[in-house]
Amino acid sequence: MMNEIEDLAEIFKALSDPTRLMLVKLLSECSPNECGGAPCVKSLAQKVGVTQSAVSQHLRVLRQVKLIRGERNGPFVHYSLDHDRIEQFKSRLRETMGKSFNILE
Repeated sequence: MMNEIEDLAEIFKALSDPTRLMLVKLLSECSPNECGGAPCVKSLAQKVGVTQSAVSQHLRVLRQVKLIRGERNGPFVHYSLDHDRIEQFKSRLRETMGKSFNILE
């Protein structure tokens, strides 16, 4: 049980930064039909308004907690949410907060 709590805490730490939260939001809105598929660092940096280097560092933190994944395509890495991991996060959060915690429905 303690490992699950520590895992949740690490995810919350990763999401506590406004830029990282914005990156997650942008990635959640990216489907092949909406924004041409999984974006790369350059595209995300333009949308968030920070340097590519800063975006890379934020993406590294999100990758470490496995909320996102990167797929190399030539010289570029395209990022997307790890939907299985997010569902696992939501499930653990519900278990931790109790069944009456329904804000994630």
